[in-house]
Amino acid sequence: MQQKSTLASRKETYFFPLVMVTTLFFMWGLAISMLDVLNKHFQDVLAVSKGQSGLVQFAVYGAYFLMALPAGYFMRRFGYQRGILLGLSLYALGAFLFYPAAQVATFGFFLTALFVIGCGLAIIETAANPYVTVLGNPNGAVFRLNLAQSFNGLGVVLGPLIGGLVLFTAGSADEGLTSVQQPYLIIGCVVLALFVVFSLVKLPEITATEETAVEQSADASKKLFQHRHFVFGLVAQFFYIGAQAGVWGFFINYVADEVPGMTNKTGAFYLTAAMALYTAGRFLGTALLRYVSPTKLLAGYALIAALSMVTVMLNLGLISIYALMLSCFCMSIMFPTIFALGLKGLGKETKQAGSYMIMSIVGGALIPPIMGLLADAAMTSMAFVLPCFSFMVVFWYARWGHRISAG
Repeated sequence: MQQKSTLASRKETYFFPLVMVTTLFFMWGLAISMLDVLNKHFQDVLAVSKGQSGLVQFAVYGAYFLMALPAGYFMRRFGYQRGILLGLSLYALGAFLFYPAAQVATFGFFLTALFVIGCGLAIIETAANPYVTVLGNPNGAVFRLNLAQSFNGLGVVLGPLIGGLVLFTAGSADEGLTSVQQPYLIIGCVVLALFVVFSLVKLPEITATEETAVEQSADASKKLFQHRHFVFGLVAQFFYIGAQAGVWGFFINYVADEVPGMTNKTGAFYLTAAMALYTAGRFLGTALLRYVSPTKLLAGYALIAALSMVTVMLNLGLISIYALMLSCFCMSIMFPTIFALGLKGLGKETKQAGSYMIMSIVGGALIPPIMGLLADAAMTSMAFVLPCFSFMVVFWYARWGHRISAG
C-alpha cells in the first residue's frame, strides 16, 4: 500500500517530464532522417560509391553501439537528466563540426562529425526510451513510448524536405558542400537551447526501487540475459533498425536510379511523403494500441513491410515507390513496440537493459553498407532483400519471440 501511495503521489509530476523528454524524440528524428539525404548527397558531391555512402549510417549507428553501455553506466551513477544533458552537448558539437567539415571538403571529416552526433543521440536515446517506459503505469509503457516516438516521426519528415529544398538545389560540388553548413548550424543552435532548458528544470529521477515496484513482472531471480524476451528483443531491434536505415538510406537512390524520369530532388520529395506516412503511422498506431494488442499490430505491420520489399525487388516503377512508402508507414510502431516488449517486467534491470537495447541499433551501421555493396554489384532494387529478411525477423518476434518465459 505504501508503494502504491508513493507512486500515486508522484503521478501528477510525470506529465511535464514526459512532455519535456518528448521534445528529444523530435530532435533525434530530424538527425536520423538527415542521414538519408546525406547518403545520396555525398555520392554526388564527393564522388563516393553507394557502398562508401553506407558509411554515413555506419558512423552514426556505430556510435550507438560504442556509447550505449557507457551511457547506461553514466545514467546509473548520475541519473537520467545528466545523461540527457551530456547527449545534447555532443549532439550540438557534432552539428557545429559540419561547418569546418564543409570547408575541408573531405568525407572523413563529415563522418567524424556524424560520429559525434551519433554519440550524443545514443546517450539521449539510452536515457529517454527507458525513462518514458517507467514514467507511469507499467501497463501503459508501450502506449507512452509509441506516443513519444510519434513526435520522433514529426522530426523525420523534415530531413528529406531540407534535402529537397536546400541540398539538392546546389549548382556545383562546392555549393553542394557549403549547403550543409546552414542547416546544421541551425540544428546546433536549437540543440544548445534545449540544453539550457533541460539544465534549468528538475526531472524526477526514477530509482531502482521504484522501477522494481513499477515493473517487476518477469522472474526477478534471473540475470538479465536469462530473460528470453529481452534477448530476442535485441535481435529483433538489430534487424529492424538495419532495415529502417537501409530503406531510408537508399530510398532516394532507388527512385533516382531505377525509375525513369526521376531525379534526386524528386526522390527527396517522395521520401518526405514517406516520412509523413511514417509519422501518421506513429499517431494512428498509438491510437490503435488502445484497442489492438501491441504484438498483433507489430506482426501485421512487419508482414506488410516484408511484402512491400518483395514489390520493390520486382522493380515495378511507381508501384515499387509506393511500396517503399508503405513500408515506412509500417515501420512507424516497430522501434518503440520492440523496445517496450523487450524491457517488459525487468524492474531494476531496466536501465541496463535499455543500454543493451540501444546497442542493438548497431544493425543500422552494418546492414546499409552491405546493401550499398549489393547495389554497386547488381541493382539497387536487389539490395532490398536484406530489409525483407529483417522484417520477417520482426514478424517472428511479434508472434513468438516476445513471450516472457515462465521459468
